Amino acid sequence: MLEELKEEAIIEKVGGRFKLSTLIQKRIVQLKQGSRPLVDMPADNLMELVLQEILQDKITLDTDNQVYTAEGETPVTDVPDINPLEL
Repeated sequence: MLEELKEEAIIEKVGGRFKLSTLIQKRIVQLKQGSRPLVDMPADNLMELVLQEILQDKITLDTDNQVYTAEGETPVTDVPDINPLEL
């Protein structure tokens, strides 16, 4: 388990464990479908990449549990809406 997930700060930043889990899952699906990373780091481990995007306030969840970026960033809309269970 990654150290960042053990800290309450990242859980509070997103708004709870469920929202954190939802954000990570949705963002990993987007990255696998070809969405560009919003942080500069090797994409060997998508979980670490997504955690860095969260920690750097690059992505959050809106009220409809959709991934969106911080103000001034390119919106994360460049991927189709698919069922993650089909991957």
